[in-house]
Amino acid sequence: MWNHEQGSAPQLAAPSFERPIDLVHLARQTLGDRSLEQEILSLYLRQAKTLLQRIEESPCVRERCDIAHTLKGSSRAVGAWHVATAAEAVEIVPPEHQSEFTRAIAALRTCVNAACDTIADLQRAH
Repeated sequence: MWNHEQGSAPQLAAPSFERPIDLVHLARQTLGDRSLEQEILSLYLRQAKTLLQRIEESPCVRERCDIAHTLKGSSRAVGAWHVATAAEAVEIVPPEHQSEFTRAIAALRTCVNAACDTIADLQRAH
């Protein structure tokens, strides 16, 4: 909150990496609208799985980078920081480093699965 008397700018909470989805960040993004949160998480759940599959199946390095970039952005929007970091790692792997790409994909798959499992748990609770 802006403190007019002290002239200080509002403080934003630092991203939380404790859980696969930063629910505080998501609540800020949706202004606390729980139904909007659920809708966004449902869309993200489908998108994350689809994009991961497309990354894994694409023979084109440029296309994989573009898809990873898309996944990184949507993950940041919902507070899936681990997925965003792993997607960025996939995005920046040099084309000639296939073993590094394989490791980056495995890490991304783990992060996407954790985020999707968390979302499924949240949806069952609501």
